[in-house]
Amino acid sequence: MKIEQIYTGCLAQGAYYIVSEGEAAIIDPLRETQPYIDRLEKDNVKLKYIFETHFHADFVSGHVDLSKKTSASIVYGPTANPEFNAIIAEDNQVFEVGKIKIKVLHTPGHTMESSSFLLIDENGKEKALFSGDTLFLGDVGRPDLAQKAANMTQEELAGLLYESLYQKILPLNDEIIVYPAHGAGSACGKNMQKETVDTLGNQKKTNYALNQKDKESFIKAVTDGLLPPPAYFGMNVAMNKKGYDSFEEVLSKGLHALSPEKFEEMAEHSGALILDVRNNEDFAKGFVPQSINIGLDGDFAPWVGALIVDVKQPILLITDENNEEETVTRLSRVGFDNVLGFLKGSFQAWKSSGKEIDNVHRISATDFEKEIENKEVKIIDVRKESEYEAEHVDEAYNKPLAYINEWINHLEPTEHFYLHCAGGYRSMMAASILLARGYRNFTEIKGGFKAIAQTDVPKSDFVCQSKVLK
Repeated sequence: MKIEQIYTGCLAQGAYYIVSEGEAAIIDPLRETQPYIDRLEKDNVKLKYIFETHFHADFVSGHVDLSKKTSASIVYGPTANPEFNAIIAEDNQVFEVGKIKIKVLHTPGHTMESSSFLLIDENGKEKALFSGDTLFLGDVGRPDLAQKAANMTQEELAGLLYESLYQKILPLNDEIIVYPAHGAGSACGKNMQKETVDTLGNQKKTNYALNQKDKESFIKAVTDGLLPPPAYFGMNVAMNKKGYDSFEEVLSKGLHALSPEKFEEMAEHSGALILDVRNNEDFAKGFVPQSINIGLDGDFAPWVGALIVDVKQPILLITDENNEEETVTRLSRVGFDNVLGFLKGSFQAWKSSGKEIDNVHRISATDFEKEIENKEVKIIDVRKESEYEAEHVDEAYNKPLAYINEWINHLEPTEHFYLHCAGGYRSMMAASILLARGYRNFTEIKGGFKAIAQTDVPKSDFVCQSKVLK
């Protein structure tokens, strides 16, 4: 028997590849299926089942394409109603893969169809739990995403989650290995640990949600401090439930090279958003006017979903050369399939053609320190609230990037302000959006708070973020 965790950092997502005696199962696969096909061929095994823990909201699963290519059956837990052929398992139903068994545990609460999969080895020992979004390391699945579909409040869903965890998962043996669907950085939880694998016994000791005195306290603990889910989540659920275009079709369409002239013409007539995925330092020096920067070198896919929102939005890409395929792939993982093409030769081709360029007014943290000394200035910190509360520049306003579409309209266009995040990644996204909306009277700080912390700029007292989260 072999269990392989295939972890994708930019999504903080774990897929699982399980092999026993010439047969395989894959749990929660990513959109691009070729890596799985390659593994199956290399191991000379046949894919028997594709297990889906639930209808995912934060990424588009590869279940539909993978089933078409391998003839493997897709398996969901009870109450699921996909618009394609699938096995809807009963609670406690057992599936055989080689000499091992995979038992379905219906664990509703995150969503109504949410299920965990318990692996029983060839000796009959319960070995591993693939817990989906029901149980994370350090946290549990948020109970607010399925309210509309279930006609329930988040408190009612949290109550179901309590029963799932305390009646079905906590009684399991401490030695069982927990393999969750997500880790730290995912918007599907609020307090996840950085580790991606743990024992159930350790989670029983360290996970706050598994140490509540009663159902009422559990509901309060897991619903307290929940931030609104990214707006694209519902669209991803729909794609996972209804099906989608094949990844190969999406990739072929997106890899359409455009000259600067064709790129400009298409931008003017298609209503496409120009997405520049170069790193923030290169973007600051020069970019195509009206383009939005979301760097490929950070949490790219989740930020695309949070800021662009509409998965059907036409997109034109500007990437570093040879990064086009990687960019289209990552966009497809969160359902953004409508890429019309990319700028051939990257930004340098645009610049060499003599077309108009724009840039961001960026200064160093040292210059920032000099500029604000003994002056009354406005400073906007776009980090998360927990980061801001841990430590921030005195008198700075906290305006998290995730809510920019709400707070941008309250800015006074004639009032200058300074803009920063933790290291420059998020503040450059904010800067590009501000410029695209016509706000130009601001200065972005290179290196963000990490650089500012090395100066004598007045700051609040430091408070550990873990204490802030609690």
